[in-house]
Amino acid sequence: MAARFLVIMAMGLAMATARPAMALETPAREAILIDFDTGAVLFEKEADRLTPPASMTKMMTAFLAFRALKDETLRLDDTVTVSEKAWRKGGSKMFIEVNSRVTVEDILRGIVVQSGNDAAIALAEAMDGSEAAFAQRMTEVAAEIGMTNTVFRNATGWPDPQHRTTVRDLAQLAAETIRRFPKYYPLYQETSFTYNKIRQGNRNPLLYKNMGADGLKTGHTRAAGYGLAASVKRGERRLILVVNGLASVRQRASEAERLLEWGFRTFDNYDLFKKDEPVEKAAVWLGTADSVPLVLAQDLRLTLPRRVWRKIKLTAVYEGPVTTPIRRGQELGQLRISGPGMPVINRPLLAGRDVDQLGVIKRIGAAISFLVWGE
Repeated sequence: MAARFLVIMAMGLAMATARPAMALETPAREAILIDFDTGAVLFEKEADRLTPPASMTKMMTAFLAFRALKDETLRLDDTVTVSEKAWRKGGSKMFIEVNSRVTVEDILRGIVVQSGNDAAIALAEAMDGSEAAFAQRMTEVAAEIGMTNTVFRNATGWPDPQHRTTVRDLAQLAAETIRRFPKYYPLYQETSFTYNKIRQGNRNPLLYKNMGADGLKTGHTRAAGYGLAASVKRGERRLILVVNGLASVRQRASEAERLLEWGFRTFDNYDLFKKDEPVEKAAVWLGTADSVPLVLAQDLRLTLPRRVWRKIKLTAVYEGPVTTPIRRGQELGQLRISGPGMPVINRPLLAGRDVDQLGVIKRIGAAISFLVWGE
């Protein structure tokens, strides 16, 4: 048998995790921009450096509440009793009163919209008995969803030398929130909430720019600088951006908008093949069929810079003709994706159907035909 290399077509592709070969600078200390659908990293800067998340922490506080609501171990009309610790906490506040009872629905708006430290502590104490126990569970759940470099020490983002994450982990948290909780995620796009006769606006500057933003959370401490985890959806595309370490509220707003606009303008998503759609047909040796379709296990959608779309080629690589018997789903080769300025990508090519071996008499006849006629 000989290796077959069949160039299928020339078109632009990029690996979901490929780094674009183009210069882009940002004053953010850490930054990452990803495509929600494909997971492609469009831009990153110090994305794995440990950084204080400040109030972006509250995305995980809300995540645990959303999960409990989905599991029906918590209800929106349940009430939370406000402790003196929660009431006294400084920083941004929902302005809940000590010993009062507040619904989970209001507490969540106090966390998501108003970024209330008091609300976050009240919820943590209600769910796990203490903020420390809740923070430990936050860290455990973070690891479960792929936030491999994150440790939480509180529910608010209050400064603590051990309370650290990365912008990559925060982007993962944002994506998982959107993916898992479509019923509750819309809380993040509410622009204001009034509680105790005090109206507060959402601090996310992108919600007011008519650019498709629908979340998520700002953060600021002296050590963290100004940060933002943002999500913008336009048509079928959604980008997630996390920046931290910016110098001011104004710079946070302008830089976040600039990076997101760059991402939408520079990249696009391209559908190549559907699951089980034939990529190529491989010749079969001594089988009940002359060929077998080579297919992919999953839809192939990739994100790439628009300018390289027509410079990339796909190559089906397999040993052919393929010997029988062949079983559907059997790996027979690789789809190789290559092009200038990008690493080679390989995706398994699978048999799209069963092909049995010919019986003894027919195999002998086929072998004689091959020897005589070369077919």
